[in-house]
Amino acid sequence: MVIFPNAKINLGLRVTAKRVDGFHDLDTVFYPLPLFDILEVISLGNNATESISITLSGKKVAGNIESNLCFKAYQLLKKDFPQLPSIAIHLHKNIPMGAGMGGGSSDGAYMLKLLNEKFNLQIQDEILARYALQLGSDCPFFIFNKTSHATGRGEIMHPIELDLSDKKIVLICPGIHVSTAEAFSDIQIKEHMDTCSEIIKAPIATWKEKLINDFERPVFKKHPVLAEIKDELYHSGAIYASLTGTGSTVYAIFEKNVTIQLTEPLRSFDSFFL
Repeated sequence: MVIFPNAKINLGLRVTAKRVDGFHDLDTVFYPLPLFDILEVISLGNNATESISITLSGKKVAGNIESNLCFKAYQLLKKDFPQLPSIAIHLHKNIPMGAGMGGGSSDGAYMLKLLNEKFNLQIQDEILARYALQLGSDCPFFIFNKTSHATGRGEIMHPIELDLSDKKIVLICPGIHVSTAEAFSDIQIKEHMDTCSEIIKAPIATWKEKLINDFERPVFKKHPVLAEIKDELYHSGAIYASLTGTGSTVYAIFEKNVTIQLTEPLRSFDSFFL
């Protein structure tokens, strides 16, 4: 069985409070993108020598097999559904890792969905989202995979209406590793008047001054090239540009009919036009 985990971007990302459990409360809008990995699972039956094997292709995946969220998703369900057979996984990575687009989180969440469907586990989406939260804060989003206003750690979601299909979205991925822990350690928590979901109701042209990613300040300070990428995207005619997640991808929204002329620095990075 083959399934296609997709990427996402954050439309705004605010840190609203530090929680007693060590996490942070967030305010963001998750928007799904038509940029996909490929995930295949083959059943090996119950007589295989190994319970799970993983092969990888495409973009490089950091870490060992045990840290892969597809592996963790299988182990998570295997505890409660011991009838799950041994499986072979092949993951083709097209979404850059550690780029703020939720590639790894999407793979883990889609693995849960694939196992649920392929082996008829009959787990409702709401319960599947609880499993997904054990894999990562933004994993539950990919269970439902609809544009959503997210709060809490990112797991409290309310679907909202937003359609950017009449726009062109450009992603610039410079391949810089941004430490999420470091980004959070340098974050400044402040009050905001409007939520991200309220701001996006206004025309996109108004987002530049109001729809803020709080991680741009600390991340741009450490990696100035990301700020330069954002500026170059605006110079290329973007209506709105922003860091997604804690980085390092910078995305921009353009009018559909605009011919985008990326400058030489931008052309040297990995890029996607959606």
